[in-house]
Amino acid sequence: MSIRIHGNREIITLPGLATRPTPIKVRQALFNSWQGKILGCRFLDLCSGSGAIAAEAICRGAAMVVAIEESPVASKLIRENCQKLVQEGTFRLINGRVQKFVPSLAGQQFDLVYCDPPYQGNLYQRAIDAIQESNLLAAGGEIALEHGVDRDLSTELVLTTLVVSRQKSYGTVALTFLQLKSPAEIG
Repeated sequence: MSIRIHGNREIITLPGLATRPTPIKVRQALFNSWQGKILGCRFLDLCSGSGAIAAEAICRGAAMVVAIEESPVASKLIRENCQKLVQEGTFRLINGRVQKFVPSLAGQQFDLVYCDPPYQGNLYQRAIDAIQESNLLAAGGEIALEHGVDRDLSTELVLTTLVVSRQKSYGTVALTFLQLKSPAEIG
């Protein structure tokens, strides 16, 4: 199966819904909302799945993209797709569990983070905990969590250094955006 990303480029994805590619209208809405922030940013794609979000960030001018995906088969396709799009050193793929590898990124900071785990799983809190504990979000940065509209992550997540900044829905898919709390909100 293949899908189109920014610039009418085609990437190959696994057949079926094994990696559940983010619907095109959601991808477009996400990148439109991040339009002034993508060029030159450091981008982290958690639960990368089809790799469409990472590939889109690369095509839109992110300076560095790091993707984490657990499935070895999906990771192979992500690597093949993204290596065609980038210059050496601007893309890194980690094959493994998000909660294991996010802490290994400590010391780095990302301007934009996208997280799209299985909708009914409990990985949202674990991913957010790892991001908060590892201090991965840069000042002024933003996290977008993709989930089904049947979940309200604003009430579900325990946030220590982050705050829900906005929520949007697109049919059956929703995005919850998080930003760093101000020092006054933390203290």
